[in-house]
Amino acid sequence: MGSSRIKAQRAERRAKVEEMRRAQEARDRRNRMITWISSGVIVAGVIGGGWYLVDRSQDQNAAEARAAAAPIKGERTFKDLSQNHVTKPVDYKMSPAVGGDHDQVWMNCNGDVYDREIAEMNAVHSLEHGAVWITYNDKAADTDVSALKDKVQGTPYTLMSPYADQSSPITLSAWGRQLAVNSASDPRVDTFLTKYVQGDQTPEPGAACTGGKSA
Repeated sequence: MGSSRIKAQRAERRAKVEEMRRAQEARDRRNRMITWISSGVIVAGVIGGGWYLVDRSQDQNAAEARAAAAPIKGERTFKDLSQNHVTKPVDYKMSPAVGGDHDQVWMNCNGDVYDREIAEMNAVHSLEHGAVWITYNDKAADTDVSALKDKVQGTPYTLMSPYADQSSPITLSAWGRQLAVNSASDPRVDTFLTKYVQGDQTPEPGAACTGGKSA
């Protein structure tokens, strides 16, 4: 009886151990499953998030490209502008001029600010090189003139000078493009600079804005 009892106890212990082992294996399988599922969700989220970021970036780039291609509100466009180098005076049809025949020497336009009126024929050559020319008359506020000077001095391929014979206080000119504004704070000022400094309208992109004429 004693031997049988011992065997029965041992068998019972083995059964309990086996039951505990199976329970532990079940818990391990469940934990692995949870880990796999969680990892899958994370990976899917990362992949999905990555595609979302890529799509968002592509949408943003497309929107910026559309904005760059769209005309600026109030902008005037001039086409079929000649590009001859001449020595005789040119009678430009717009004030300030945005293109046409011009002097063979460009006006320095590497963020140059001129306190007196400059030769228009030289400035037009600068526009041919991709510069933006900002002009102002006595209607422009002193604070606006000061703000524009700071902006030009920090922007390569720009120049600035007074120009009495213009209808608006402030005018921005690029080759074949022109925009009139009343103040330096007009958001179209930055838009015009961003779009037309060495922009697609430039007849001679990359040409120098230094080594030309200075006032």
